[in-house]
Amino acid sequence: MVAKDDTGFLPALDGAFPDRADAVRIGAARMSWEQLRRSADATAVRIAGAPAIAVVAEPAMSTVIGLVGGLLAGIPVVPVPPDSGPTEIAHILTDSGAALLRADGTLAAPLGSPPPADALILYTSGTTGPPKGVRLSRDAIAADLDALASAWAWTPDDILVHGLPMYHVHGLVLGVLGALRIGCRLVHTVRPTPAEYAAAGGSLYFGVPTVWTRVVQDPTAADALRPARLLVSGSAPLPEPVFDRLRALTGHRPVERYGMTETLITLSTRADGPRVPGTVGTPLAGIETRLSGDGELLVRGPTLSDGYLHRPDPRTPDGWFPTGDIATVDADGAHRIVGRADVDIIKTGGFRVGAGEVEAGLLAHAGVREAAVVGRPHADLGQEIVAYVVASGVDEAELIGFVAARLSRHKRPRRIVFTDVLPRNALGKIQKKLLREDATE
Repeated sequence: MVAKDDTGFLPALDGAFPDRADAVRIGAARMSWEQLRRSADATAVRIAGAPAIAVVAEPAMSTVIGLVGGLLAGIPVVPVPPDSGPTEIAHILTDSGAALLRADGTLAAPLGSPPPADALILYTSGTTGPPKGVRLSRDAIAADLDALASAWAWTPDDILVHGLPMYHVHGLVLGVLGALRIGCRLVHTVRPTPAEYAAAGGSLYFGVPTVWTRVVQDPTAADALRPARLLVSGSAPLPEPVFDRLRALTGHRPVERYGMTETLITLSTRADGPRVPGTVGTPLAGIETRLSGDGELLVRGPTLSDGYLHRPDPRTPDGWFPTGDIATVDADGAHRIVGRADVDIIKTGGFRVGAGEVEAGLLAHAGVREAAVVGRPHADLGQEIVAYVVASGVDEAELIGFVAARLSRHKRPRRIVFTDVLPRNALGKIQKKLLREDATE
């Protein structure tokens, strides 16, 4: 073996648990942990010497092999959304300095300066510009997964099922590395459909609210989840009617948790504790929380990232990370997320989308003079992206397609509202709260 990472970070690959022929299953593809280790070792040999590697994070076994190969080689891994447009990909590669791992196993030349020695660099949408690279260490990832294993009674006997994207914390860190650290079987359904979840035979299911909304619309699929041990919902608030319907159809009160790319998961209800709709539980082991004077949630602990690439560290000098979310805490320590401290992060279908990035995509069109993007409540997606634009010579379908071709498809506006003028205050700043109110009405 050529791996530098024989540190127990992913014990399933080091023979710590009895192996299985289908230890990792993605769609129809299956691998034992030994097979995965051999394939990842071969990748580690090919990429040795690269400053970092970017992996197009499709729901495929090749993504897991590339991810693990980078970790074994001690090289930072940069997951790239498979539906990224050329502008987004160019930014990620240039900002991270990563060499793109091609499908044939060869590496493209890196475009930027080498990053620090992180485990993962995950790109998250900013509110005023292109995505930011969040630096995640092995220690932070290990601390988070171990804390979640305790909170959820997650053991090697579990079968973890999900169909979430492999370039976010939920689907990648929890949903792939979690299985390899805890030693449980992983079933990735490729797409998170009710039928695929129902057929998977899992004990532990991960989903975003959009997934659970669709599950409760299919009573037969929902009933098939009754034998499961735990249903986990995250990445956005779970509507209370969906919580209640899940309980009625599956017999499970779902576990809700809270976190960010920059902090990993910091709050969760527990497998052995109360699960109240709308609450995201108490701090995980090692995590501290407090509320600022205006109710903003601040968190501190071993799961926090090491900041952003090429940007100032957002933490306070004594280590507190300001989440930008307004929260309340009850007498038992249960946290409830009330809403954003601003209006520029849109949670749609389990994704966090920065309004500024979508606005930049719209403004790249020659016919658009001004653009402002807000989120509108949506029964299925949580929020849908609505764009207010001052433009000429372009229609709604063309603009939506224009953005979808340049950014990830889930970042495209679902609705375009053409207007002659955007509301501004005395300083010339667009009054987005007024636009959000208009979109909601």
